[in-house]
Order: sequence, then C-alpha cells, then structure tokens
Amino acid sequence: MSSARVRRQRPMILASRSPRRLQLLRMVGLRPLVRVPCVDESPRPRESGRAVVVRLAESKAMDVARRHPRAFVLAADSLVLVAGQMLGKPSGREDARRMLGLLSGGWHQVVTGVALVRPARSCLVAISRTRVRFASLTPEEIRRYAAGDEPYDKAGAYAIQGAAGWFVEEIRGSLSNVIGLPLEEVRRLLAEARFPLPSLRGPARP
Repeated sequence: MSSARVRRQRPMILASRSPRRLQLLRMVGLRPLVRVPCVDESPRPRESGRAVVVRLAESKAMDVARRHPRAFVLAADSLVLVAGQMLGKPSGREDARRMLGLLSGGWHQVVTGVALVRPARSCLVAISRTRVRFASLTPEEIRRYAAGDEPYDKAGAYAIQGAAGWFVEEIRGSLSNVIGLPLEEVRRLLAEARFPLPSLRGPARP
C-alpha cells in the first residue's frame, strides 16, 4: 500500500472545542474529527505570551494524540497582548469591560501557536502574529458589547467576525489568526507533514 494511501486512511483531529476553528477548517474543505483536550491553560510565572501559546498548543495536541496515535492532531492557542499584558478569555462581564477598555483607541497583537502531531508522534509548531487597531470606544459601547454573549469564549473579549468588527479600524497580518486559527500556518504545517490536500471546495451545502 502506498504511503499516500496510508495517509488518507489516517484521520485528522482538531483538538479544540472552538466552533470558529472548526468552521475555518471546513471552509477550505477539511473535515476533522473534534476531540477536546484536557490541559491546564494557566500561564507560568514570567512566561512570555509567545511561550504560552506554543506550549499550550503543543500540550493540547499531544494530549489528544496520546489517545489517537494513528491520527494527525491539530491544536492551537491564542492570546491578545496589549500594554504589556496577556489577555485570555474574560472571566465575567467586569473582566470583559476591563479588556475592552485596554484595547480601546490603540493597537494590540493577537498571537496564536499552532501544533500538528503526526502519527509518528513528532510535533510541528508554528506561530502567527497579527496587529489590530481599535477605535476609541465609548463607555456605552463597551457596556453594550460586554452585556452580550459574544465576548466570553474569546481571547481579548471580542470576536472580529462578529459585532466587534464595528470597533476595528485596521488590521496588519492574518485575519484568520484573529478569528482563531491562522490558515496560512495550518497550510504550511500540513504540507510539511505531507497530509493530503483539502478539497478546496468550501463547506458543504446544508
């Protein structure tokens, strides 16, 4: 049996509960299985944002790969960096308002680590950085946005593909990275791992 045929028989797993990451992969024709990793996502003392996202992406991918040794396992982790602070997912409304206040009227950086574990258990890693500039938000805009459901499972408390697109004045770098998964890095890692190309037909019609 050819090596290409063997690769086709090995599933791809997305080690994430994020619907945005799954949607992005489906958009290019990939159909991964979804398995949720069990990993402590707390940053370590004096750990940089770059180190956090790379470590957590690797940990998530390896956690799922141990349970599915014949699969290609893809994982990612994202943070927002602003004013020397790392912003993950907000813990509640007050925390979301605090984060939005930090983002208001300036630039921040979205950093994502991506890890791909091959069936041989070797792990490929990439990192993506995107700069985003927010308009100056009024207290009322912050209050209204934080009152909805959108901020609460997103790093930095906003979804650029949702209502928070209203706040974005400029973006430099990968848009898919800000949404949750840098497709250009995923493409590079899959090519390096010799994973079969996706169909590129987009998502199937309902």
